[in-house]
Amino acid sequence: MLVSYKTPTAVYIHIPFCTNKCHYCDFNSYVLKGQPVMAYLDALEREMEQTVKRLPPEKVETIFVGGGTPTVLLPDQMERFLSMVRTYFPADANEVEFSMEANPGTTDEDKLAVMKAGGVNRISFGVQSFNNDLLAAIGRIHNTDDVYRSIQNAKKLGFDNLSIDLMFGLPRQTVDIMQATLDEALALDLQHYSIYSLKVEENTLFHTLYNKNQLPLPSEDEEVEMYELIMNRLEAAGYKQYEISNFARPGRESRHNTQYWRNRTYYGLGAGAHGYIGGQRHINIKGVQPYIDATVQGLPVLEQFAVEPQEAMEDFMMVGLRMMDGVQGNDFRAQFGSEMEDHFGPTLQGWVEKKLLERVPGGYRLSKQGVLLGNEVFASFLS
Repeated sequence: MLVSYKTPTAVYIHIPFCTNKCHYCDFNSYVLKGQPVMAYLDALEREMEQTVKRLPPEKVETIFVGGGTPTVLLPDQMERFLSMVRTYFPADANEVEFSMEANPGTTDEDKLAVMKAGGVNRISFGVQSFNNDLLAAIGRIHNTDDVYRSIQNAKKLGFDNLSIDLMFGLPRQTVDIMQATLDEALALDLQHYSIYSLKVEENTLFHTLYNKNQLPLPSEDEEVEMYELIMNRLEAAGYKQYEISNFARPGRESRHNTQYWRNRTYYGLGAGAHGYIGGQRHINIKGVQPYIDATVQGLPVLEQFAVEPQEAMEDFMMVGLRMMDGVQGNDFRAQFGSEMEDHFGPTLQGWVEKKLLERVPGGYRLSKQGVLLGNEVFASFLS
């Protein structure tokens, strides 16, 4: 079977430091105090150098810096970091989408100016809610004043591609609280909104509380009501829902995340980062010091494994159907040299009959009802 892999045009870089650990977070992140930040940046540079020596990028189209909280870097550290990125992953400033995650509590004008000068042209603020009681209850260090100040500073410095993350299904969150949060979020008139439902992950404070029956979550019906409210409000405000959790002004969709949803390859650098290159997925060593030490010996890979064609096809279906445009037969043929229906015909037909998928020219997408039951549909493509 033909599986076509291109040199990645997308780069993900992980900064694992945070001011504190939020109660729901299971990302690879560590409280900043006492961490060897400069040694980490040195290690990151070693990994970048080794990575591009092995597989130089032909063209960099998207860069995404995630965490942790990348904006905990001090202005001089940020400057050094962005200089490294430009050195090893040079990109056309007019064409690249260069995104950085930011915490509203850690972005002052000086830092934003360094980010702008260093090539960042898209910022994703982790806001989560516009209810201060709720923010405190989920372990966020910022309040709504910080959000307004950060957005105002970013706009003042000329950033014109801004996104915020919000959450629903949080403990003690009601439909009315969600409504009020959407009022404030939409009043900001941003280019992009990502709105995720809470998942209670292992190794988090929320998981501990959940197991003790001490996490007062909304009912499933309330959660569905919140999600339908979100979709209706965003659509009415002129935003296109282009993925299950993502809404954008026309042309402002996240190009980087779309690479993941289209199951395309990408570089992954930093502690605990995932990458997908040439049919191989890899996960880097997670701990900060172990990662630093490993880069002295070579690439800091914890595990690497080949993605078999069947698994790659399943991934293509599962992540591709998260997109509102759905999956296209042309894309499938280009990657795998065969037809979607040859591998998933009965599954696709079954969901079409149940009206959770609908046929579109050249492919399939979730129906309106299918969007609410997406996880059932996605799971059905796993062999």
